[in-house]
Amino acid sequence: MPLRIELKPGEKVFIGGAVIVNGSSRTHLTVLNDVPVLRERDILTEQTANTPCKRIYLAVQLMYMDERHLPQHHQAFGELMKEVVDAAPSTLSLLERISAFIVNREYYQALKAAKELIRYEQDIVEHAKQSH
Repeated sequence: MPLRIELKPGEKVFIGGAVIVNGSSRTHLTVLNDVPVLRERDILTEQTANTPCKRIYLAVQLMYMDERHLPQHHQAFGELMKEVVDAAPSTLSLLERISAFIVNREYYQALKAAKELIRYEQDIVEHAKQSH
């Protein structure tokens, strides 16, 4: 099934290993084959992955975008998952969902679930701030 993408002026998108930058006007693209696609707003960097759950998202993102180094990304994910579950056991069900998507090589779905994990982490931090 084709994927339709609308890009704002200057917006970047990662498509199958290439970073594409839109020009000065709105553009519509259609991706006809099955390749990794991520919008700029959905991409985390080492610098912006500044919480444990964001680092999990980054590990999954790298699985999706960089299959050549899949074993390293899987290892990083496993280590981060253990760290997060040890610190916040209530994250286990979300992490199990992410893991199930990874096992089935459904990395984009795993990324969506990892976004939920990040929101949950933010809720935990906010709740902890309010408790003090």
